[in-house]
Amino acid sequence: MVDQPIDMSPNRPYLLRALHEWIVDNGMTPHILVNAEVENIQVPVSAIRNGKVVLNVDPAAVQNLDIGNDYLTCSARFNGTAQSLFVPVFAILAIYARENGQGMMFADEATARSGADEPEADTKTASSAKDRSHLQVIK
Repeated sequence: MVDQPIDMSPNRPYLLRALHEWIVDNGMTPHILVNAEVENIQVPVSAIRNGKVVLNVDPAAVQNLDIGNDYLTCSARFNGTAQSLFVPVFAILAIYARENGQGMMFADEATARSGADEPEADTKTASSAKDRSHLQVIK
């Protein structure tokens, strides 16, 4: 008998929900790093830097946060104006605590769309120290 791989749903939304809860339970502020260049994303254009945006998803900073299996949605204020955010889960590149950088990075959008949805193994080899130097791998 030949073992055939069993298709499973992506683990990214489950990890995002768990890490968000873990960060909040430890009294820290969860932030997500998002690839802002994917289709159908709704984030403030003014917050985008180098094709990415960092969003504070702390319960005190957003309303109606829903980290679903396909999309993250919530309402947040930017420059005093309430805006609805809509982020495909595959566009989320990392979730981390602002205070100490602990969290998890994920494969980039192109890799995630090809089926490899596993966290990156080592954040110390980041291509841009400015973008990722504060993140740490959790084992």
